[in-house]
Amino acid sequence: MLSRRFAAQVISKQQSCTQEPKKSTSPISNSNGSENTVITEDELKSLADQPAPMSLEQSEPIYSDPDQMEEVEMEDISEVPMLDIDSSDMNNPLAAVEYIKDLHSYYRKVESISRVSPDYMAQQFDINEKMRAILIEWLIEVHDKLDLVQETLFLTINLIDRFLEKQTVIRKKLQLVGMVALLLACKYEEVSVPVVGDFVLLSDNAYSRKEVLEMERLMLNTLQFNMSVPTAYVFIRRFLKAAEADKKLELLAFFLIELSLMEYEMLKFPPSMQAAAAVYTAQCTVNGFKQWNRKCEWHSTYSEDQLLECSSMMVALHQKTATAKRNGVHRKYCSSKYAYTAQCEPAHFLLEEQLQHQSHA
Repeated sequence: MLSRRFAAQVISKQQSCTQEPKKSTSPISNSNGSENTVITEDELKSLADQPAPMSLEQSEPIYSDPDQMEEVEMEDISEVPMLDIDSSDMNNPLAAVEYIKDLHSYYRKVESISRVSPDYMAQQFDINEKMRAILIEWLIEVHDKLDLVQETLFLTINLIDRFLEKQTVIRKKLQLVGMVALLLACKYEEVSVPVVGDFVLLSDNAYSRKEVLEMERLMLNTLQFNMSVPTAYVFIRRFLKAAEADKKLELLAFFLIELSLMEYEMLKFPPSMQAAAAVYTAQCTVNGFKQWNRKCEWHSTYSEDQLLECSSMMVALHQKTATAKRNGVHRKYCSSKYAYTAQCEPAHFLLEEQLQHQSHA
């Protein structure tokens, strides 16, 4: 292949030849001798106008300084896209690869303005965080028995917290709030939705059909019919993809984040951070050492140090769940359906890491 410098020399010579005036009009004889072939000035011009071969064309600036030319060539080499996680789904229309970055950018903006206050329970006079935990444990069991999709559970808890943040509720109506939140989440996420009568039976006829419909109307009006909010689910799916998670890691991450759903104190962390911390803690648990690669950090926007507090709380929940009074999530993930995920040894070293971090702060 011709070098750039040689190509430039050939082109400059060719251009200088074409620019010389052609004053001669006399015929030119070929060297054959048997036949005189006349080439006119017009034909010479047409030959000069022919494009140069592709290998000789000047496609970019020519530099006389070899060092400068070498520097430009190095800059032309594009960086390998090591952080891409979507190119494999380019042919999958459901993956929405063209819009995925915009979607998650939008989710982050909505997350920042739709977060539940971490101390909303202070305005409730008849219920407390323990009652909330009991309600959510029951809903997790109902959700599993009805074999509903995961999105439904996360939206249900979000609706409950947002409603209780704006509406005071007496304790005898708290289960009704949970039932209606699950009903609304089913209508939003499920293909086949349980009917109102099914929810009445789930409550052991503690509430009538009329009470369910009245609470549904009150909840929708209180939330201004805003059902489309980013929960931890949309983030954890993205972060598991960045972590190239297998089934074991995925189940462990969901086990940790479902434990977090019951914990009122976890509301101080945004859903995206809870999701990232669940994936990070799951990786540490499976591998036995800290693991949070560049790809995970890039797509989550959280560093290990930022996740450490939330992750250590998840480890603490994991430690005590087997002997806790409310261990519905542990029982769920101790079944063969969930590959006995809850029996994994917690990542104790993250608690030690958090203590060291606090001592140095």
